[in-house]
Amino acid sequence: MSLRHYLRRPPSVSAADAVRLVAEGALVVDVRRDFEWRRVHIPGAVHMPLEQLPTRCLELPEDRLLIAFCTGGIRSAGAANLLVENGFEAVNMSRGLVEWRAAGGPLSS
Repeated sequence: MSLRHYLRRPPSVSAADAVRLVAEGALVVDVRRDFEWRRVHIPGAVHMPLEQLPTRCLELPEDRLLIAFCTGGIRSAGAANLLVENGFEAVNMSRGLVEWRAAGGPLSS
Protein backbone atom coordinates (compact mmCIF):
# COMPACT_ATOMS: atom_id res chain seq x y z
CA MET A 1 0.00 0.00 0.00
CA SER A 2 1.27 3.44 -0.92
CA LEU A 3 2.40 6.07 1.56
CA ARG A 4 -0.20 8.43 0.05
CA HIS A 5 -2.95 6.36 1.69
CA TYR A 6 -1.65 7.52 5.07
CA LEU A 7 -1.12 11.17 4.17
CA ARG A 8 -4.77 12.04 3.58
CA ARG A 9 -7.35 12.13 6.31
CA PRO A 10 -10.15 9.69 5.42
CA PRO A 11 -13.78 10.09 6.39
CA SER A 12 -14.03 8.88 9.98
CA VAL A 13 -16.53 7.95 12.65
CA SER A 14 -16.26 7.56 16.40
CA ALA A 15 -16.59 4.13 17.95
CA ALA A 16 -20.00 5.07 19.37
CA ASP A 17 -21.16 5.93 15.85
CA ALA A 18 -19.58 2.72 14.53
CA VAL A 19 -21.49 0.61 17.06
CA ARG A 20 -24.72 2.23 15.86
CA LEU A 21 -23.80 1.88 12.17
CA VAL A 22 -22.99 -1.82 12.59
CA ALA A 23 -26.41 -2.33 14.18
CA GLU A 24 -27.87 -0.63 11.08
CA GLY A 25 -26.00 -2.93 8.67
CA ALA A 26 -22.49 -1.52 8.20
CA LEU A 27 -19.65 -4.02 7.93
CA VAL A 28 -16.44 -3.78 9.95
CA VAL A 29 -13.29 -4.60 7.97
CA ASP A 30 -10.58 -5.52 10.48
CA VAL A 31 -7.17 -4.83 8.91
CA ARG A 32 -5.05 -6.03 11.84
CA ARG A 33 -2.58 -8.90 11.62
CA ASP A 34 -3.61 -12.52 12.21
CA PHE A 35 -2.29 -12.70 15.79
CA GLU A 36 -4.23 -9.55 16.72
CA TRP A 37 -7.43 -10.95 15.19
CA ARG A 38 -7.03 -14.26 17.04
CA ARG A 39 -6.61 -12.44 20.35
CA VAL A 40 -9.84 -10.40 20.08
CA HIS A 41 -12.13 -9.16 17.31
CA ILE A 42 -15.52 -7.64 16.64
CA PRO A 43 -18.21 -10.30 16.04
CA GLY A 44 -19.31 -10.33 12.40
CA ALA A 45 -16.28 -8.36 11.20
CA VAL A 46 -14.41 -9.38 8.05
CA HIS A 47 -10.74 -10.03 8.69
CA MET A 48 -8.63 -8.72 5.83
CA PRO A 49 -5.09 -7.83 6.95
CA LEU A 50 -3.85 -4.53 5.58
CA GLU A 51 -1.18 -6.27 3.50
CA GLN A 52 -3.91 -8.23 1.68
CA LEU A 53 -6.41 -5.42 1.28
CA PRO A 54 -5.17 -4.09 -2.10
CA THR A 55 -5.60 -7.49 -3.75
CA ARG A 56 -8.65 -8.72 -1.83
CA CYS A 57 -10.82 -5.61 -1.43
CA LEU A 58 -13.00 -6.63 -4.39
CA GLU A 59 -14.28 -9.50 -2.20
CA LEU A 60 -16.06 -6.93 -0.03
CA PRO A 61 -19.72 -6.03 -0.59
CA GLU A 62 -20.39 -2.90 -2.60
CA ASP A 63 -23.82 -2.28 -1.10
CA ARG A 64 -22.83 -1.69 2.54
CA LEU A 65 -20.93 0.97 4.41
CA LEU A 66 -17.48 -0.40 5.28
CA ILE A 67 -15.87 0.62 8.55
CA ALA A 68 -12.09 0.11 8.52
CA PHE A 69 -10.82 -1.01 11.92
CA CYS A 70 -7.46 -1.62 13.61
CA THR A 71 -5.96 -1.29 17.08
CA GLY A 72 -5.38 2.47 17.13
CA GLY A 73 -6.86 3.89 13.94
CA ILE A 74 -3.70 4.52 11.89
CA ARG A 75 -3.63 1.40 9.70
CA SER A 76 -7.38 1.62 9.24
CA ALA A 77 -7.06 5.24 8.05
CA GLY A 78 -4.90 4.04 5.16
CA ALA A 79 -7.33 1.18 4.57
CA ALA A 80 -10.33 3.52 4.44
CA ASN A 81 -8.58 5.71 1.86
CA LEU A 82 -7.75 2.66 -0.25
CA LEU A 83 -11.36 1.44 -0.08
CA VAL A 84 -12.73 4.85 -1.08
CA GLU A 85 -10.30 4.94 -4.02
CA ASN A 86 -11.67 1.58 -5.11
CA GLY A 87 -15.24 2.86 -5.15
CA PHE A 88 -16.50 1.68 -1.78
CA GLU A 89 -18.41 3.75 0.73
CA ALA A 90 -15.90 3.49 3.57
CA VAL A 91 -14.90 5.28 6.75
CA ASN A 92 -12.18 4.92 9.33
CA MET A 93 -13.12 4.20 12.92
CA SER A 94 -10.87 6.61 14.78
CA ARG A 95 -8.88 5.26 17.73
CA GLY A 96 -9.78 1.67 16.83
CA LEU A 97 -10.02 -1.07 19.42
CA VAL A 98 -9.28 1.27 22.30
CA GLU A 99 -12.34 3.43 21.62
CA TRP A 100 -14.52 0.47 20.54
CA ARG A 101 -14.06 -1.08 24.01
CA ALA A 102 -14.76 2.25 25.72
CA ALA A 103 -17.98 2.64 23.69
CA GLY A 104 -19.18 -0.79 24.88
CA GLY A 105 -18.83 -2.45 21.48
CA PRO A 106 -19.01 -6.28 21.58
CA LEU A 107 -15.83 -8.34 21.27
CA SER A 108 -15.08 -12.02 20.73
CA SER A 109 -11.92 -13.84 21.65
